[in-house]
Parts: sequence; structure tokens; C-alpha cells
Amino acid sequence: MDIDDILTRTRFTAAGLVPAIIQQEDTREVLMMGWLDAEALRRTLTEGRVTFWSRSRQEYWRKGDTSGNVQYVRGAALDCDGDTLLVQVHQVGAACHTGAHSCFDVDPLAPVVLDER
Repeated sequence: MDIDDILTRTRFTAAGLVPAIIQQEDTREVLMMGWLDAEALRRTLTEGRVTFWSRSRQEYWRKGDTSGNVQYVRGAALDCDGDTLLVQVHQVGAACHTGAHSCFDVDPLAPVVLDER
């Protein structure tokens, strides 16, 4: 699929962003979530590294440019509605800015789990 077709298919929020779930390619572990605008999505799909849009700093950033904890793109897919992106990566080092392997490693919740049988 052509990059312009992908951008047309992507349903960005009113702020012009799409959430991206970042997943480790081999283990399928969810590492983090970040926001991409159209240019960040274009860069992610054409440059081989994940580029995010920082809502707080109002600038582009790539995981690992300062920390060395790089995310190399291995695959990507839009969900069925086109409003969420899944990016499969080869993660080098920690994915979370706190130094944790995953942003979801800390503070697990204790939801009620129903027996589905």
C-alpha cells in the first residue's frame, strides 16, 4: 500500500494524532503507547525507526536518540477502524522513559477475572 493511501486511511483525532501501540516483535509484549501525526507516521513507515509526536514539547522525537534505547520497525498495521496503529519493533534497551523494560511493567492492576466457561 502506498504511503499516501495509508495516510488517507488513517483516522486521526481532531488534534491530528493517532495512538500507536508499540509491541516487541518476537514476544508480542506491549511496550508502550505514543502519539503520531501524519508526518511522524510517514517517517515511521519510511525510515525504519519509530518517530513520535510529543504533545508536551510540540516536537518530533525518536526513541533512543538520546538514551540509546532504539526501536527498529519490524512491522505495522492499522486496526479495522483505521484509528489505532500497531507497530512491531525490535527494542534495544528499555522502552519506558523510567528505565523499565515496558511502560506497563509497573503498578499492575487487579481487575476482577471472570471464569468464561
